Amino acid sequence: MIYLDWFKFPDDEMEFDYFIDPSNMNVKRGCYDTYYPFKVLSAHRFERIDFEPITILYGGNGSGKSTALNVIAEKAKLNRDSAFNKSSFYSDYVDLCEMNPEAEPELESKSSQPRSKIPEHSRIITSDDVFDYMLNIRSLNEGIDVRREELFQEYLDVKYSRFQLKSIADFDQLKRVNQSRSKTQSKFVRSELIDNVREYSNGESAFQYFTEKIEENGLYLLDEPENSLSPKRQMELASFIEDSMRFFECQFVISTHSP
Repeated sequence: MIYLDWFKFPDDEMEFDYFIDPSNMNVKRGCYDTYYPFKVLSAHRFERIDFEPITILYGGNGSGKSTALNVIAEKAKLNRDSAFNKSSFYSDYVDLCEMNPEAEPELESKSSQPRSKIPEHSRIITSDDVFDYMLNIRSLNEGIDVRREELFQEYLDVKYSRFQLKSIADFDQLKRVNQSRSKTQSKFVRSELIDNVREYSNGESAFQYFTEKIEENGLYLLDEPENSLSPKRQMELASFIEDSMRFFECQFVISTHSP
């Protein structure tokens, strides 16, 4: 399935027109050290992408792979988990981009792929998303571990206290006392606490994140998905991506350093 047919970035001429336009007050102020993402892709004459069900952006550092992916995601209004730092010129740059209008005649005649609008659950997945996911699991488990120690102490305090019911306000505490006296310490703690989230290795957690986020019938932009993955896991992710495209109507645009 093709959800995103083609995408155009501003060329040198369009960028030049933007900078000489007197209505652009940001440029007139001249107090900026960078005009990112202007002059990044145009420096490489990277002006257009015609997409396949799986499209790979492959190049060295500074070639603009991640910039292109983030600009596409912003223009297409794709979901993302991690916050994205935009420059003062980012919105203006995105406005100059064009994407996926009515299929151009030459593209329509060359392509046999069906086309559909971009599904709402489509998303961009970055390395920051994967790292945040792993950190959130660790933080959750640390919180559970701290609460477990507190419950161990609460069990001892409640079980061996000399509690007496004096008013209806004490009823909840009475239930806690009876509960602690009717259970072992381990059963009491387990009844009061959710289980730890199973922690995997970084590579396993990263792989799990991709398989959880990639659903049927969606457009997915993956920014260097090989990060945190062993070569074996990279091969497994490649197979998962191919299967998702072939059997579950997904389209992928991937920036990567990995052969």
